Amino acid sequence: MTTPSTLAVKLGWESGFRPAGGVDLHVVEAGPLDGPLVVLLHGFPEFWYAWQAQIGALAAAGFRVWVPDQRGYNLSDKPRPVAAYSLDRLSDDLAALIGASGRKQACVAGHDWGGAVAWWSGAKYPERIRRLAIVNCAHPRVHRRFLWDSREQRKKSWYMFFYQLPWLPELWLRRRAWRIAKKALQATSRRGTFDDEVLEHYVAAWSRPGAIRSMVHWYRAIVRCRPARLPSLRLTMPVHLLWGERDRFLGTEMIEPSLALCDRPSQRRFPDATHWILHEEPAATGAELVGFFRAA
Repeated sequence: MTTPSTLAVKLGWESGFRPAGGVDLHVVEAGPLDGPLVVLLHGFPEFWYAWQAQIGALAAAGFRVWVPDQRGYNLSDKPRPVAAYSLDRLSDDLAALIGASGRKQACVAGHDWGGAVAWWSGAKYPERIRRLAIVNCAHPRVHRRFLWDSREQRKKSWYMFFYQLPWLPELWLRRRAWRIAKKALQATSRRGTFDDEVLEHYVAAWSRPGAIRSMVHWYRAIVRCRPARLPSLRLTMPVHLLWGERDRFLGTEMIEPSLALCDRPSQRRFPDATHWILHEEPAATGAELVGFFRAA
């Protein structure tokens, strides 16, 4: 698909396609061409629009901002095999995208699944990432350990096991004009965070051919496709963790073990925010990213 995003253009940003990891990714771009590169990675079940409140702040601060629809989402390519969504493939996409910019390095931020890609990329491609910001996502090693050891975390992550089933999760999410998917966002966020206008954008992205299958494949791949064994899972670059403490999916007890795997960690907690902190605290999260990346 090569049609640019009319939504991005309406908001005053550029929309185009970039080759990355054997797929073409739709990328929204903003900010001065010669500014330091920042790449923002969305999670499930979102798309580039998850970062719409932070794009402007970063661009105004002088950064060149690239926000891809990650593979399988919205306007980006949607390979059919589950293996196409392994954590290694996803981190390869990020490294290739940074290379496509003509830069050697970028500052990277990731939320939810985008945070998992960012964590893994920081370990696999440390030479590509100058600074790393993670939003409500535990280090993959920590998340895996808590899934095994914590009954409470397994209860919070029930959907990860449900998504291993063939075709049924996709059918369930589509039911009644995406009512279940929309209610899931509204029920786990602060009241009014996902209004009808915002949800229309999400429904349009979910409804693209192959999108919901590919989005669920991310969960299937994390179980079926073991990532490569890396020399170290420690993060050597500065890492800043932002966390909404009212997250219904991830417990705050994973924060400190995740930071313990970083050589230069910092954190900012938001007691009244949920998993959807990018929408609930747009100004504060934007300011955190600008301040952290400016120190690069």
